[in-house]
Amino acid sequence: MRGRRIGNRHRRPVIGITGPDRRVAWGWWFGSLAVRMAGGVPVRLTPAQARRVGPLDGVIIGGGDDIDPQLYAGDDPGTGHYDPQRDRFELAIIDAALKDGLPMLGICRGAQLINVAHGGDLFADLRPMRVRTGNRRLILPRKTLKIRRGTRLARLMGRPETRINSLHHQAVRRVGGDLKVSGRDLDGIVQAIEHPGRGFLLGTQWHPEYIPQRGVQRRLFRELVREAARRRS
Repeated sequence: MRGRRIGNRHRRPVIGITGPDRRVAWGWWFGSLAVRMAGGVPVRLTPAQARRVGPLDGVIIGGGDDIDPQLYAGDDPGTGHYDPQRDRFELAIIDAALKDGLPMLGICRGAQLINVAHGGDLFADLRPMRVRTGNRRLILPRKTLKIRRGTRLARLMGRPETRINSLHHQAVRRVGGDLKVSGRDLDGIVQAIEHPGRGFLLGTQWHPEYIPQRGVQRRLFRELVREAARRRS
Protein backbone atom coordinates (compact mmCIF):
# COMPACT_ATOMS: atom_id res chain seq x y z
CA MET A 1 0.00 0.00 0.00
CA ARG A 2 2.88 2.29 -0.71
CA GLY A 3 2.97 4.78 -3.53
CA ARG A 4 3.28 8.45 -4.31
CA ARG A 5 2.86 10.78 -1.33
CA ILE A 6 -0.37 12.76 -1.20
CA GLY A 7 -0.21 16.24 0.38
CA ASN A 8 1.28 16.74 3.81
CA ARG A 9 0.64 15.60 7.33
CA HIS A 10 -2.21 18.11 7.70
CA ARG A 11 -4.27 16.58 4.90
CA ARG A 12 -7.49 14.75 5.61
CA PRO A 13 -7.11 10.98 6.22
CA VAL A 14 -7.16 8.89 3.05
CA ILE A 15 -9.40 5.83 3.39
CA GLY A 16 -9.21 3.02 0.83
CA ILE A 17 -12.49 1.23 0.06
CA THR A 18 -12.19 -2.16 -1.61
CA GLY A 19 -14.66 -3.55 -4.09
CA PRO A 20 -15.14 -5.28 -7.44
CA ASP A 21 -13.95 -3.94 -10.80
CA ARG A 22 -17.45 -3.54 -12.23
CA ARG A 23 -18.72 -0.03 -12.91
CA VAL A 24 -22.01 -0.32 -11.01
CA ALA A 25 -20.64 -0.38 -7.47
CA TRP A 26 -23.27 0.76 -4.97
CA GLY A 27 -21.03 -0.09 -2.04
CA TRP A 28 -18.34 2.29 -3.32
CA TRP A 29 -20.77 5.15 -3.95
CA PHE A 30 -22.46 4.92 -0.55
CA GLY A 31 -19.22 4.09 1.28
CA SER A 32 -17.37 7.03 -0.25
CA LEU A 33 -20.20 9.35 0.80
CA ALA A 34 -20.03 8.01 4.36
CA VAL A 35 -16.26 8.57 4.46
CA ARG A 36 -16.60 12.13 3.14
CA MET A 37 -19.29 12.90 5.70
CA ALA A 38 -16.89 11.64 8.38
CA GLY A 39 -14.12 13.97 7.19
CA GLY A 40 -12.01 11.51 5.19
CA VAL A 41 -10.94 11.23 1.57
CA PRO A 42 -12.19 7.98 -0.05
CA VAL A 43 -10.07 6.10 -2.59
CA ARG A 44 -11.48 3.20 -4.58
CA LEU A 45 -9.48 -0.03 -4.42
CA THR A 46 -10.18 -2.84 -6.91
CA PRO A 47 -7.96 -5.58 -8.33
CA ALA A 48 -7.51 -3.62 -11.57
CA GLN A 49 -6.79 -0.28 -9.86
CA ALA A 50 -4.47 -1.39 -7.08
CA ARG A 51 -1.22 -0.12 -8.62
CA ARG A 52 -2.49 3.45 -8.94
CA VAL A 53 -3.15 3.93 -5.23
CA GLY A 54 -0.94 6.10 -3.01
CA PRO A 55 -0.41 5.72 0.75
CA LEU A 56 -3.48 5.06 2.89
CA ASP A 57 -4.42 6.03 6.44
CA GLY A 58 -7.23 3.51 6.84
CA VAL A 59 -9.10 0.77 4.98
CA ILE A 60 -12.68 -0.38 4.45
CA ILE A 61 -13.06 -3.93 3.13
CA GLY A 62 -16.35 -3.68 1.28
CA GLY A 63 -19.29 -5.98 0.67
CA GLY A 64 -20.13 -8.01 -2.41
CA ASP A 65 -19.84 -11.57 -3.70
CA ASP A 66 -19.48 -14.61 -1.47
CA ILE A 67 -16.05 -15.80 -0.35
CA ASP A 68 -14.67 -18.92 -1.99
CA PRO A 69 -15.22 -21.81 0.48
CA GLN A 70 -11.79 -23.20 -0.40
CA LEU A 71 -10.28 -20.33 1.64
CA TYR A 72 -11.78 -21.67 4.86
CA ALA A 73 -12.17 -25.40 4.07
CA GLY A 74 -15.94 -25.04 3.83
CA ASP A 75 -18.52 -26.93 1.80
CA ASP A 76 -19.85 -25.32 -1.36
CA PRO A 77 -23.67 -25.39 -1.23
CA GLY A 78 -23.89 -24.14 -4.80
CA THR A 79 -25.73 -20.98 -3.77
CA GLY A 80 -22.87 -18.47 -4.02
CA HIS A 81 -21.18 -16.37 -6.67
CA TYR A 82 -17.41 -16.16 -6.19
CA ASP A 83 -14.67 -13.77 -7.30
CA PRO A 84 -11.31 -15.48 -6.58
CA GLN A 85 -9.31 -12.55 -7.97
CA ARG A 86 -10.98 -10.17 -5.55
CA ASP A 87 -10.51 -12.65 -2.69
CA ARG A 88 -6.74 -12.69 -3.28
CA PHE A 89 -6.58 -8.92 -3.70
CA GLU A 90 -8.47 -8.16 -0.49
CA LEU A 91 -6.60 -10.74 1.55
CA ALA A 92 -3.40 -8.96 0.51
CA ILE A 93 -4.92 -5.61 1.55
CA ILE A 94 -5.95 -7.04 4.92
CA ASP A 95 -2.49 -8.52 5.49
CA ALA A 96 -0.79 -5.22 4.63
CA ALA A 97 -3.18 -3.22 6.83
CA LEU A 98 -2.54 -5.54 9.78
CA LYS A 99 1.23 -5.27 9.33
CA ASP A 100 1.07 -1.47 9.02
CA GLY A 101 -1.37 -1.09 11.91
CA LEU A 102 -3.95 0.72 9.76
CA PRO A 103 -7.48 1.21 11.14
CA MET A 104 -9.78 -1.19 9.31
CA LEU A 105 -13.55 -1.64 8.95
CA GLY A 106 -14.98 -4.73 7.28
CA ILE A 107 -18.52 -4.56 5.88
CA CYS A 108 -20.56 -7.74 5.28
CA ARG A 109 -18.27 -9.79 3.01
CA GLY A 110 -15.41 -7.67 4.37
CA ALA A 111 -16.13 -8.75 7.95
CA GLN A 112 -16.26 -12.37 6.82
CA LEU A 113 -12.95 -12.09 4.96
CA ILE A 114 -11.25 -10.46 7.96
CA ASN A 115 -12.41 -13.43 10.00
CA VAL A 116 -11.07 -15.89 7.41
CA ALA A 117 -7.74 -14.00 7.34
CA HIS A 118 -7.49 -14.61 11.10
CA GLY A 119 -8.08 -18.36 10.70
CA GLY A 120 -11.83 -18.40 11.27
CA ASP A 121 -14.51 -19.93 9.06
CA LEU A 122 -18.02 -19.20 7.81
CA PHE A 123 -21.49 -20.59 7.42
CA ALA A 124 -21.67 -20.97 3.64
CA ASP A 125 -25.46 -20.62 3.75
CA LEU A 126 -27.13 -19.74 7.04
CA ARG A 127 -30.68 -19.38 5.74
CA PRO A 128 -31.92 -22.67 7.26
CA MET A 129 -30.71 -21.44 10.67
CA ARG A 130 -33.06 -18.49 10.89
CA VAL A 131 -35.98 -18.90 13.29
CA ARG A 132 -36.73 -15.50 14.83
CA THR A 133 -35.51 -13.47 11.86
CA GLY A 134 -36.42 -13.73 8.18
CA ASN A 135 -34.24 -14.47 5.16
CA ARG A 136 -35.57 -11.54 3.16
CA ARG A 137 -32.76 -9.17 2.17
CA LEU A 138 -33.51 -5.68 3.43
CA ILE A 139 -31.57 -2.47 2.84
CA LEU A 140 -33.61 -0.69 5.52
CA PRO A 141 -32.89 -1.33 9.23
CA ARG A 142 -35.52 -3.95 10.13
CA LYS A 143 -33.46 -6.38 12.23
CA THR A 144 -32.17 -6.08 15.78
CA LEU A 145 -28.51 -6.07 16.76
CA LYS A 146 -27.76 -7.13 20.33
CA ILE A 147 -24.45 -5.55 21.35
CA ARG A 148 -22.11 -7.28 23.77
CA ARG A 149 -21.20 -5.33 26.90
CA GLY A 150 -17.66 -4.10 27.36
CA THR A 151 -16.79 -4.17 23.65
CA ARG A 152 -15.52 -1.33 21.54
CA LEU A 153 -18.75 -1.54 19.55
CA ALA A 154 -20.76 -1.03 22.74
CA ARG A 155 -18.73 2.05 23.67
CA LEU A 156 -19.05 3.38 20.15
CA MET A 157 -22.79 2.81 19.81
CA GLY A 158 -23.60 3.83 23.38
CA ARG A 159 -26.56 1.46 23.64
CA PRO A 160 -27.23 -2.27 24.18
CA GLU A 161 -29.03 -2.75 20.87
CA THR A 162 -29.84 -1.02 17.60
CA ARG A 163 -31.57 -1.69 14.31
CA ILE A 164 -29.61 -2.94 11.29
CA ASN A 165 -30.20 -4.05 7.72
CA SER A 166 -29.52 -7.49 6.27
CA LEU A 167 -28.20 -8.35 2.79
CA HIS A 168 -26.34 -11.61 3.41
CA HIS A 169 -26.74 -15.37 3.49
CA GLN A 170 -23.25 -16.16 4.80
CA ALA A 171 -21.88 -15.26 8.23
CA VAL A 172 -19.07 -15.89 10.70
CA ARG A 173 -19.17 -19.34 12.27
CA ARG A 174 -15.89 -19.98 14.15
CA VAL A 175 -14.23 -16.72 15.12
CA GLY A 176 -10.60 -16.34 14.08
CA GLY A 177 -7.72 -15.94 16.51
CA ASP A 178 -7.48 -12.63 18.42
CA LEU A 179 -10.98 -11.63 17.28
CA LYS A 180 -14.10 -11.67 19.41
CA VAL A 181 -17.82 -11.34 18.81
CA SER A 182 -19.25 -7.95 19.73
CA GLY A 183 -22.80 -8.31 18.37
CA ARG A 184 -25.40 -10.89 17.34
CA ASP A 185 -28.93 -10.80 15.94
CA LEU A 186 -32.00 -12.36 17.55
CA ASP A 187 -31.10 -15.79 16.11
CA GLY A 188 -27.64 -15.61 17.68
CA ILE A 189 -25.96 -15.15 14.29
CA VAL A 190 -22.75 -13.14 14.51
CA GLN A 191 -23.29 -9.59 13.30
CA ALA A 192 -20.11 -7.87 14.53
CA ILE A 193 -16.53 -8.83 15.34
CA GLU A 194 -13.60 -6.82 16.62
CA HIS A 195 -9.96 -7.10 17.66
CA PRO A 196 -9.55 -5.85 21.25
CA GLY A 197 -5.78 -5.54 20.94
CA ARG A 198 -5.68 -3.11 18.00
CA GLY A 199 -6.51 0.56 17.65
CA PHE A 200 -9.47 0.00 15.33
CA LEU A 201 -10.40 -3.30 13.70
CA LEU A 202 -14.12 -3.86 13.44
CA GLY A 203 -16.32 -5.98 11.18
CA THR A 204 -20.06 -5.50 10.66
CA GLN A 205 -22.24 -8.10 8.96
CA TRP A 206 -24.73 -5.37 8.09
CA HIS A 207 -24.19 -2.41 5.72
CA PRO A 208 -23.94 0.85 7.73
CA GLU A 209 -23.14 2.82 4.56
CA TYR A 210 -26.68 2.18 3.26
CA ILE A 211 -28.39 3.72 6.31
CA PRO A 212 -26.52 7.01 6.89
CA GLN A 213 -29.77 8.61 8.08
CA ARG A 214 -29.16 6.83 11.39
CA GLY A 215 -26.56 8.76 13.34
CA VAL A 216 -25.51 5.69 15.28
CA GLN A 217 -24.34 4.11 12.02
CA ARG A 218 -22.34 7.19 10.99
CA ARG A 219 -20.32 6.78 14.19
CA LEU A 220 -18.54 3.78 12.67
CA PHE A 221 -17.11 5.90 9.86
CA ARG A 222 -16.33 8.85 12.12
CA GLU A 223 -14.38 6.59 14.45
CA LEU A 224 -12.49 5.02 11.55
CA VAL A 225 -11.50 8.43 10.18
CA ARG A 226 -10.65 9.71 13.66
CA GLU A 227 -8.38 6.74 14.31
CA ALA A 228 -6.76 7.19 10.90
CA ALA A 229 -6.03 10.85 11.66
CA ARG A 230 -4.71 9.99 15.13
CA ARG A 231 -2.40 7.33 13.78
CA ARG A 232 -0.99 9.62 11.11
CA SER A 233 -0.31 12.48 13.53
